[in-house]
Amino acid sequence: MELKTKILIVEDEMIIAANISLQLITLGYEVTGLVTRGEEALIHIEQQQPDILLLDINLKGNIDGIETAQIMQKTHNIPIIYLTGNADEAHFNRAKTTNPFAFISKPFKKLDLERAIELTVNRIKSKSHINKPLTEKSIPFILSDSIFVRHSEKMVRVDIKDILYIEAERNYCRIYSKIKEYLLVMTLKDLVEKLPQQHFIRVHRSFIINLSQIDEVATSHIVIAKKAIPVSKSLKEELLNRLHTI
Repeated sequence: MELKTKILIVEDEMIIAANISLQLITLGYEVTGLVTRGEEALIHIEQQQPDILLLDINLKGNIDGIETAQIMQKTHNIPIIYLTGNADEAHFNRAKTTNPFAFISKPFKKLDLERAIELTVNRIKSKSHINKPLTEKSIPFILSDSIFVRHSEKMVRVDIKDILYIEAERNYCRIYSKIKEYLLVMTLKDLVEKLPQQHFIRVHRSFIINLSQIDEVATSHIVIAKKAIPVSKSLKEELLNRLHTI
């Protein structure tokens, strides 16, 4: 028997949330809860592990929907569908940074929500192989001056000095080197723990950089090979300290 897709509804208007819940249950989905605050949503996610987050941008409490998504994504990879009555460019641009699967403006039609969730479920299923636990074949082999990564069914040696930066793409990482790109079935969090710390540092939730490849350091970003890479405020001090010691 196929397990039902679990959906958490985070909506500050309970009447709307209840109507959505009834619609989803009728369609065969499992609703794990209805919450009105981002703080409650984060606790619920830890406890229930939903498959999809149906998230209103305007919420009660101290954090809005986008901030809730940003905090959640530090530890979980749950697809997000935003619901919002504020479809202005500023909200949309903020929402884009969390890579949502859909963005639905209120008032919305039932069919719009149905299709957004159905498409999200299909994308989850099509990428289910990415979410498998790490195996020996997917873990890179780390040496002091290089790493071996799987590429085209082979283990390829990549010199550390040639690696520019590494970018997270959900549950896998893309290594950008001077020569080519390599895709690893591995989270950025797992990878940063395995890389030699004297060469690499995490500067953003989506980026690890090779310290020796930095061309410029700006207020909110660094530049490597003409690529502007954002630097989180919480990680910038560590980056500057590392640069002072090399």
